[in-house]
Amino acid sequence: MATASATDLRRVRNIGFIAHIDAGKTTVTERVLFFTGRTYKMGEVHDGTAVMDWMPQEKERGITITAAATRAEWAGHQINIIDTPGHVDFTAEVERSLRVLDGGVVVFDAVAGVQPQSETVWRQADRYGVPRICFVNKMDRIRADFDKTVDSIRHRLHAVPIPVQYPIGSEDTFRGVVDLVEEKAWFFDRSGDPGEMSEGPIPPEMAERIASVRDEMIERVAENDDVLLEKYLAGEVPTAGEIKSALRRATIANHAVPVICGAALQSLGVQLMLDAVIDYLPSPLDVPPLVGLHPTTGAEEARAPDLDAPFAALAFKVVTDPFVGRLVYFRVYSGKITTGSSVYNASKGVRERMGRIMLMHANSREEVESIGAGEIAAAIGLKSTFTGETICDERAPVVLEAISFAEPVISVAIEPQSRADQDKLSTALIKLAEEDPTFQVRHDNETGQTIMSGMGELHLEILVDRMRREFNVVAAVGKPQVAYREAITKPARGEGRFVRQTGGHGQYGHAVVEIEPLPAGSAFEFENKIRGATIPREFIPAIKAGAQEALQTGTVAGYPVMAVKVTLVDGSFHAVDSSEMAFRIAGSMALKDALRRAGSVLLEPVMKIQIITPGEYLGAVLADLSSRRGRIRSTEGEGGTQVVEADVPLEEMFGYATDLRSASQGRANHSMEFGRYERAPSTKVEALAQSA
Repeated sequence: MATASATDLRRVRNIGFIAHIDAGKTTVTERVLFFTGRTYKMGEVHDGTAVMDWMPQEKERGITITAAATRAEWAGHQINIIDTPGHVDFTAEVERSLRVLDGGVVVFDAVAGVQPQSETVWRQADRYGVPRICFVNKMDRIRADFDKTVDSIRHRLHAVPIPVQYPIGSEDTFRGVVDLVEEKAWFFDRSGDPGEMSEGPIPPEMAERIASVRDEMIERVAENDDVLLEKYLAGEVPTAGEIKSALRRATIANHAVPVICGAALQSLGVQLMLDAVIDYLPSPLDVPPLVGLHPTTGAEEARAPDLDAPFAALAFKVVTDPFVGRLVYFRVYSGKITTGSSVYNASKGVRERMGRIMLMHANSREEVESIGAGEIAAAIGLKSTFTGETICDERAPVVLEAISFAEPVISVAIEPQSRADQDKLSTALIKLAEEDPTFQVRHDNETGQTIMSGMGELHLEILVDRMRREFNVVAAVGKPQVAYREAITKPARGEGRFVRQTGGHGQYGHAVVEIEPLPAGSAFEFENKIRGATIPREFIPAIKAGAQEALQTGTVAGYPVMAVKVTLVDGSFHAVDSSEMAFRIAGSMALKDALRRAGSVLLEPVMKIQIITPGEYLGAVLADLSSRRGRIRSTEGEGGTQVVEADVPLEEMFGYATDLRSASQGRANHSMEFGRYERAPSTKVEALAQSA
């Protein structure tokens, strides 16, 4: 497939399906591929035939683990699609996908409404300014409620949902939708081919309700679009085309989100959802030009989606393919690139060769000669490029904003079962860490163990399974350990002086630093307040590196220290004996000296948990949470079902799924995501200090 021309970019959509686990993203994607002619048979998640869930672990568990990319054609438009995981353990896949997408389809379960991971992906989309539409799925399920789901989007996500469709019936009577913009009804035919539907008049018994909902839709669109507001205030009745144009502008500006509905498993409403993607989500030309920084001057550089502009792209995913080796997924923001061209990794300052360029369809590939602005592709041959790095034309270098990822919250020790597995284990860990920025590996010098850290028990379980299947590594895995952190509570000053004389040239480094706490979640900051020649400029980076190194081992229980600002205020050097190594050690010593005076405290990860349970088990569920140091945030009931939201320390949640099933005879379920770090109780500090 050739690269789209500049005029064709208006007919391109880069979208992702995002949602809470089990809301039906992959089922929606599979129906999209079928109706666009990309596949000839519908894949099903429940029987392991979904095209987009291609990994063995995905087929076995019926969940999406890795974001899969594909493309399809609909109504003369090219739609580049990324299907993302819903499980919080794989949130990095959502994060990096949203960074490179122009629009998103957020899928909601019509029974559950907004769920915890729905809030997480919504916040991620807000962070990257991604316009989105909402697809209320599973309208055919018992207790499906379209109005309640729209209401939960408004109140829980603080969004402006604007329904552009209204369901005709619900649960087993769900038989169609009313198009509120065009004022016509679509009726689904379940007896014929999948997705069969016919146009018809609005059912008379719904006429009054539809008129009311449509008036409300026009009012809300007018509130969020100045052009339509003028007409509305003048008493003019807007045309369907004017409403659609106004809602498109409001959606792209992130002032509103159109809401549609359907039942993907029954193939109901998917084609209308595709029409909404074309109507309301932006093309690459509709989003503002991406702004990056010049790698040497630091000046802002804009990159517009133009084939004639200098080439600039962002790598957002690295995959080890068993057949072609290392694949780097990238989104092109400006210019074009051809197979075999030389590119510049501006994040690292190194040249790379763009080997073969591939268009991806899940795990299958289609080779192309070139790729241009607005496109998503994968490349073979980029050996030094990793997630979040910029590749560009060396004559016009730019560094685009990188992708930020959450810190791992759980760790396990892993050991090869035989000496022969040692090298294979090292290779597997390196390759998996390249693929997944939330997977970290370190060597514990005190115990000699290899420690791997991730976002949850499932995350690490999947990675160990992948080592066994893909790399043929059999390893013993220890009991999960919580990834504690430390923080300082007050400013402090520290001094480090490293002096060593061994005959001939010695070593001399001397640094004085001040440290202060930053707000929770802040990144490490370093400020140099040295003026004059107290310490030569070339030694300052070494002091910073030494300080960062020292922050990896806190003074309470040896855990990394978070949210610290380090200011270099004084020091001295020796004209002959000073070196980078000496100042690196001096910086580390100064930081450790300051930490001892800074009132360090231990922090533990606290998880946000939602439990859905039959009412008769509510007491047992609440009592169990209380025994786990849980704090109940809310309890809401509807019918015989209770929804409990709570904050619970991660350490108390190991094995919770089994305990919850036992307490509720298998009828309750839960979902959990990382909330924040909080100060750990003194008993925990004492226990860790004794075990250290």
